[in-house]
Amino acid sequence: MFNKNGLALFSLVAALCGTAQAQLSDTEQKIVAAVQQRSPAALLLLEKAVRINSGTLNPQGVRAVGELFRAELDELGFQTRWIDMPPAMKRAGHLVASHEGGAGKRVLLLGHLDTVFEKTSTVPLWERRGDRVRGQGVNDMKGGDVILIEALRALKSVGALDPANVDVMLTGDEERAGKPLQVARADMVALAKRADYALSFEGSNKHQGVDTASIARRSSGGWVLRVKGKPAHSMGVFSNASGYGAIYETARILNAFREQVIEPSLTFNPGLVYGGTDVSYAEDTATASAFGKSNVIARDAEVLGDLRYLSPEQGERARQKMLGIVSNGNLPGTSASIRFTENYPPMPPTEAGQQLAARYSQASQDAGLGRIELLDPGLRGAGDVQFVAPYTVGIDGLGAQGRGAHTDEEDLEIASIERGTIRAALLIYRLTLLPAP
Repeated sequence: MFNKNGLALFSLVAALCGTAQAQLSDTEQKIVAAVQQRSPAALLLLEKAVRINSGTLNPQGVRAVGELFRAELDELGFQTRWIDMPPAMKRAGHLVASHEGGAGKRVLLLGHLDTVFEKTSTVPLWERRGDRVRGQGVNDMKGGDVILIEALRALKSVGALDPANVDVMLTGDEERAGKPLQVARADMVALAKRADYALSFEGSNKHQGVDTASIARRSSGGWVLRVKGKPAHSMGVFSNASGYGAIYETARILNAFREQVIEPSLTFNPGLVYGGTDVSYAEDTATASAFGKSNVIARDAEVLGDLRYLSPEQGERARQKMLGIVSNGNLPGTSASIRFTENYPPMPPTEAGQQLAARYSQASQDAGLGRIELLDPGLRGAGDVQFVAPYTVGIDGLGAQGRGAHTDEEDLEIASIERGTIRAALLIYRLTLLPAP
């Protein structure tokens, strides 16, 4: 059912949905009307949230956005609580909200309060540009947070929220997750274990003009390569006595990675390379320093890289190949070691995920908003939905549409708030209150 890039084939969608579009029920038409009536107010809520700087390392700002959204969820009848993280983690914590209905399916809705724009950012908080808005975190992902809340509000307005079982978790450290991850995501995992579905509201992408969602996302982890050589006068380089030095051995290893480890959906990027006679790295500022001379063979070299893969099996293959390259065939006079870390686990595609995507696409088509296709996982970064994927059926990309996420030009298409809210509200309604097709 999947191609070599891990993309779901939409023959299943056609089989599940049929060729004729189902009509919206009376209740669903009321849901759509409620969303459309609230569109101006939804934009105002988004502006309030975006005008608060909530860079991950600004805990006061993250909490302020959390309080803004908490008030909205309280008004909708949710039981809300703030989860503090240990002070050593230097993170604001998370907002959790729960709504207990009847005995139907339970959905977990995911968003995050933080952005990549810290307090020192010079990017405008909110800048209206016709039918678009530029701002800090406007599509990643405060636009998605607003869609999540407005979808619940539309359900509430027609009485469809009262019988529904819904949990919401808005994390305060998605952009720079606190360590240890087992603590930072423990509450999310607990919620996932009791959920039938998890819907994540990261930004929605278009691919070749068609709206997309994601049921597969690659891991996000890292590796540190450390290489040792013999410091000596450069006149002896390449000799058995002096060897090749740390920098040549580093180059050999990196080139061997490129030649021998490549496979579909797998990437490994050396983001920082430094070497010389003495080297050091400051993690808090992500800066390296090195001392060396052109006529001295390098003693030390280090490389910081990331590693992304689609399945645990692919990740293990990559690590074993990289370990083999590092440990074997070292140039004379050198040695090397490599250490791996994993931040976000992989989320491989599943048939259950395909079925959920099919229902999302059908809801969109029934509302006259067109089909939804699955995005190549190589075209997305990592996200919180990956922590819940082992325990429930997840889908991501239900948020707003924009451009330039994580850059000074991050913006949002205003109309995408209404589209996303309609789609999300219909999907939540169908998942919680209607039987699966």
